Amino acid sequence: MTEPRSDLAKITFGVLSIVLLIGSSLWILRPFLGATIWAVMVVVATWPALLWFEARLWKRRSLAVLVMVLILLLLFVLPLTLAISTIAANADEVADWFRQQISEGPPQLPAWVGGLPFVGPKLTVAWDELVASGVAGVEAKVTPYAKQVTGWLFSQAGVVGALTLQFLLTVVIAGVMYAQGETAAAEALRFGRRLGGPRGEGAVVLAGKAIRGVALGVGVTAIVQAVVGGIGLAIAGVPFAALLTAVMFMLCIIQIGPTLVLAPAAIWVFWHGSTGWGIFLGIWTLIVGTMDNFLRPMLIKRGADLPLLLIFAGVIGGLLGFGLVGIFVGPVMLAVSYTLIDAWLADADPPEVEAQRQAGH
Repeated sequence: MTEPRSDLAKITFGVLSIVLLIGSSLWILRPFLGATIWAVMVVVATWPALLWFEARLWKRRSLAVLVMVLILLLLFVLPLTLAISTIAANADEVADWFRQQISEGPPQLPAWVGGLPFVGPKLTVAWDELVASGVAGVEAKVTPYAKQVTGWLFSQAGVVGALTLQFLLTVVIAGVMYAQGETAAAEALRFGRRLGGPRGEGAVVLAGKAIRGVALGVGVTAIVQAVVGGIGLAIAGVPFAALLTAVMFMLCIIQIGPTLVLAPAAIWVFWHGSTGWGIFLGIWTLIVGTMDNFLRPMLIKRGADLPLLLIFAGVIGGLLGFGLVGIFVGPVMLAVSYTLIDAWLADADPPEVEAQRQAGH
């Protein structure tokens, strides 16, 4: 009767020791976890590009890794540094522009605004009150918000520096993973196989496909929408088009979309008397704002054949739960869970039901 107790104690202490080792390791690696997760997502999503460069650089992995690292620096670190320096160099110009707009007073609303159903009369009354208050009234309403925005920007200076360091660390880790990609992939498959046999190995493969699908669907769509929207702003003569393009890119990444920037820009163009350019930018806003409805599903399906609603819920939920890195972590977790549950349910189906289910797919 004592043998089972000694085995139970041995198993318990063994499990506690493993948990302690894993917890301690994660605690030690905590400063690098964010950069490592980002690096894994980047490397998995861009692995075909690495192989493409390697095939054209005399089969030299080192040269292909160097090219990919330089590309990551150009895509992540350099734009962030340029954005910070540009904002710092043009801060006075932006402030002067806002002061000039306030000093001119609010313009009159176009006549068509009053004809809008439900909101038109209310907007007209509120705007007339703002115009009647004059420049002093506009300054009184805008100044508190301007102070809050300025204070927030100063408070984020340290965050921006930390983000730059995080990007640099991500690029370094990604370079190491590029060099040892096949070994890391083999170990991940081995780990999945050890945990769940063929199903565990399949879950690891699915995770890679989900990462690639989200990177294509979310990242490429955000880049295309931001670039096309920025071109429209530049053509219409909207000031600070480059800065607004960067804002659109971030809004597209977090699944809000570019309309939040393009629509006010179109209204601004209308108010300044450029009716033709305002109509152009309004149509451009409609095109760019709906571009993701067909572009994102098409790109996601190329990476992973998963329900679009599942991917979308993973992106939004991951963003709210884990921050920016959750855009990739959320869909991966949901995709793996969905596939494992689907496979588990399929095991309980009779052969004829399973055949019908496969035919339905």
